[in-house]
Amino acid sequence: MLDRYWIGDVTRVSPEAPVPVVDVLDIKECAGGAGNVAANIASLGPRCELLSFIGDDAAGRRLSELLASAGVDRHLHIDAKGRTTEKLRIVSRNQQLLRADFESRPTADLLAQSVADYRDISRCVNSIVISDYGKGGLAHIEEMIQIAKDRKIPVIVDPKGVDYSRYQGATLVTPNRNEFELATGVGTGDPAFIDTAHELVRSAELSALLVTRGEEGMTLFLSTGEVLHQDAAAREVFDVSGAGDTVVAIIAVGVAAGLTWTECIKWATLGASAVVSRFGTSVVRKSDLNLTVAGDRER
Repeated sequence: MLDRYWIGDVTRVSPEAPVPVVDVLDIKECAGGAGNVAANIASLGPRCELLSFIGDDAAGRRLSELLASAGVDRHLHIDAKGRTTEKLRIVSRNQQLLRADFESRPTADLLAQSVADYRDISRCVNSIVISDYGKGGLAHIEEMIQIAKDRKIPVIVDPKGVDYSRYQGATLVTPNRNEFELATGVGTGDPAFIDTAHELVRSAELSALLVTRGEEGMTLFLSTGEVLHQDAAAREVFDVSGAGDTVVAIIAVGVAAGLTWTECIKWATLGASAVVSRFGTSVVRKSDLNLTVAGDRER
């Protein structure tokens, strides 16, 4: 996705309709969605291969440029019949006034080709992130997870929707608290939360489930029955855009580097707290983790 921000001041109401008029003073563009995950990974030092879809349009070309600048190796299928997914946000005084989305779904031929490319690319990686945004790009996700399992490559899924059977056999699935409640009908404050999370791990045959809970931190449920909790780092929240992308990116780097689950969720908490303290879709920096040792191990 291409994230665009039109940033300006509101000093009057339109005479044409009762809506604010924004005097646009600045335009910001950055990679969103899976592109943001990839940019976060590359920012920490490891090589990152991104497989996704764009349209044959200016937005797709701009997105490719942004990803190249971020150090991401791109495998972008161009959909001549579709368009690049864009999210345009109009912002004034750090408040989002309006968001406009532009998107289309990739064709069946492109989806089939993406799986063939995935087979080739995944031969030489240490971990895999599958970012599910419900945009139609993961019609073959079950096959993709099985390929990773057969090759003993950890696969981390950022989920969407209510059907977690699609993620069967994944190493880790990372719903936020709203996504968890949508999928199970149980909130993180419900007495049945822990039992429900364990049942989801069992039914989807996951190695682990990480529920990110905002200011309540994050809780990891392992297939062994163990539960690990990490409190949130105290920071002023400025913009939550992309926090989940940062979490899965840091954990993917940590898993690839052989860190423990405890270390992974600790670094993920530090990274997520840093990006939400900055405006717009932001990537984690090595300095955000505040420990040189972690950066050395990740390389």
